[in-house]
Amino acid sequence: MADSTIKSIAVIGGGAAGFFAAISAKAHHPNAQVTLFEQSGKTLAKVKVSGGGRCNLTHNCFSIGEMVKAYPRGGKQLKKVFGKFFTKDTIEWFESRGVKIKAEADGRMFPVSDSSQSIIDCLSAEANKTGVIIKLKSPVQAIKPNEKGFEMTLGAEKIQTEKVIVASGGSPTLKGLNWLADLGHEIKTPVPSLFTFNMPKEPVKNLMGVVAPKAMVKIEGSKLKSEGPLLITHWGMSGPAILKLSAWGARELADKNYTFTILTDWTGGEKEEELRARLEKIEMINPKKKMTNLCPIDIPTRLWNFLLEKSELGLEKPWGELGKKNRNRLINTLLNDRYQVSGKTTFKEEFVTCGGVALSDIDFTTMQSKKVPGMYFAGEVLDIDGITGGFNFQAAWSTGFVAGLCSE
Repeated sequence: MADSTIKSIAVIGGGAAGFFAAISAKAHHPNAQVTLFEQSGKTLAKVKVSGGGRCNLTHNCFSIGEMVKAYPRGGKQLKKVFGKFFTKDTIEWFESRGVKIKAEADGRMFPVSDSSQSIIDCLSAEANKTGVIIKLKSPVQAIKPNEKGFEMTLGAEKIQTEKVIVASGGSPTLKGLNWLADLGHEIKTPVPSLFTFNMPKEPVKNLMGVVAPKAMVKIEGSKLKSEGPLLITHWGMSGPAILKLSAWGARELADKNYTFTILTDWTGGEKEEELRARLEKIEMINPKKKMTNLCPIDIPTRLWNFLLEKSELGLEKPWGELGKKNRNRLINTLLNDRYQVSGKTTFKEEFVTCGGVALSDIDFTTMQSKKVPGMYFAGEVLDIDGITGGFNFQAAWSTGFVAGLCSE
């Protein structure tokens, strides 16, 4: 049971984790004054733009053991947190407040309204109803522990509070986390996590908008690999296969300065001998059929034609004239298609970082700092990040809920 004698709780950060932490704090400490400080002029900005404005607020997964596999960093630690507030709790929380939730085929979950505003309105209404005080344009410049809790500096103003919940979000630079390092926390250097691959010299960009439904992508010279839908964009490649790879490889790819080669298997993992047998069968059954008119794998026609030309096979060539040498070249293109990556593109409004407060500094049964008693953490300010699909928001709701308990 949370301590009901707490008089004041300050929450730093008006994003998903901060809002949920403030609401949880007020629910568990109704007599405490809970104040949320947001440095900008608006709250929940990332919620607004997430999921293309629809807000992918969690993932349709009800096994903690399975869920934690979606976090390149922090999965093990989140097991304890998910034991207290998990996907079913998120769904129940929003639905009990009038926001119906639906699951899509790929497991992503959205409000039935398909509008992130439904989530924003729900959180704002709950904060208002419970009496959370929200202060905008209130950047916290310094925090100093003292015998009564903490003295916070906001411009010329100094505020005393008993407990502090830090939910200030991911910082793109180490400098943005210096104030937490000054309090004794170890900071893991932030680097981008979810990003797309830029391919300035690759002609594949001309296929922008084309989606391969099931591709497998590997980083050459590395153990990193990922699979899923792959989207070709005007700057290179994106889609779940690429975004997942960027999350798992965040540190390694940063060390490579985002210059590396990827190998793309357009079949999504078919064995070479099976593909070879299938191509030989097509040559035998449809010898006069033009190659452009009969694609052996599940990819769009534009991409198939591009791969034929990349394999130096004319679109008009009949299957019966393929031959062993050309067949080997085509198989290699379909299974090990090479592309040079030079740079990345991050979604500025939705950027996710790998890095932040070291997980070893946090007691994940309470989200309290091991270095600073009375200080709790939630959300992306921690060295926790998930792949795309609603996992980062679930970590925000769960850590926010537990931090809001403010239990020792």
